[in-house]
Amino acid sequence: MTHHEQLAANLDAVRQRIAAACRRCERAPADVTLVAVTKYADLDWVRGLYALGLRDFGESRPQQLVERAAQFPADVRWHLIGHLQRNKAALVLPHVVTIHSVDSVRLARQISTDAGKSNLSARVLLEVNVSGEEAKDGFSAQELRAVWSELHALPHLRAEGLMTMAPLSDDMESSRPVFRALRNLRDELLLFPDRSQLSQLSMGMSGDFEVGIEEGATMIRVGSALFEGLGEG
Repeated sequence: MTHHEQLAANLDAVRQRIAAACRRCERAPADVTLVAVTKYADLDWVRGLYALGLRDFGESRPQQLVERAAQFPADVRWHLIGHLQRNKAALVLPHVVTIHSVDSVRLARQISTDAGKSNLSARVLLEVNVSGEEAKDGFSAQELRAVWSELHALPHLRAEGLMTMAPLSDDMESSRPVFRALRNLRDELLLFPDRSQLSQLSMGMSGDFEVGIEEGATMIRVGSALFEGLGEG
């Protein structure tokens, strides 16, 4: 099987899993955006996914995102899904459709400032450490409630939703309480007087995205399931 055939088979399998999860919770597959996580993928594999029709790609490293954006057509929607240092915000802003990993007020302020200098409106997701793991970045739910008004008031930042990562586990059901808690937090924030639209929930990766969809994910971040059988990237 060629690399292109393997990619096509992997993509079809992922889309079938998405469709099955959507059927279980009576959602439309079109309501779920598949973000292909390409941070470890060979450039040719990313080009292969583009040829197969994917347009949403997620990178964790700001510099690699910028370099790859320059090598692809303008219709690609680049998502920054990894940790962003404040001094790299201005670098990525012209190239991304969404930053999934805004994990502090200081970073949010910097993004708003840099976006304003470039006459941009930065679309971001607020990263929430729902599970409370010390190794994970993100707001706690309590902290996010406390700073919500300040985040909402930033003039060049549009908080369009929330993002989280569940603890790694071989049992995808272990992710369900985490994803459900994120959805409940989003629903709670929608009741705040100074609310944003908060239409996006980014949750679920290769091992648990079906549970993410069942709990309301509008974006799933899938890497390894798309590149199985292709060797090391």
